[in-house]
Amino acid sequence: QVQLVESGGGLVQAGGSRNLSCAASRRTFTTYAMGWFRQAPGKEREFVASISRSGAGTYYKDSLKGRFTISRDNAKNTVLLQLNSLKPEDTAVYYCAASLRALPSMKSDYAYWGQGTQVTVSS
Repeated sequence: QVQLVESGGGLVQAGGSRNLSCAASRRTFTTYAMGWFRQAPGKEREFVASISRSGAGTYYKDSLKGRFTISRDNAKNTVLLQLNSLKPEDTAVYYCAASLRALPSMKSDYAYWGQGTQVTVSS
């Protein structure tokens, strides 16, 4: 089993940036593709980005390309999500997740989830 712990959330002004981090417990971190999802109040959890096991491949929700960047550090068992040019509609709880699939974008593809970190963007 993989335990995932997100950090880095908080309050940020519109136009600002935030870096989220997700630490994984398992030594076989490179077994998993990693992803980030988010869930705004009253809305479904939606895909944000995923990254392959090696980090060479990435995949983004179309509308977030260019503003968000996913990366991973396999030596530190960590996956990162850089949020730039934030908008109030980016306000959500952000979750990281681990999958045995290659570059998954479906919630059902992910076996392990963190507890989430809240990002609030003020206008």
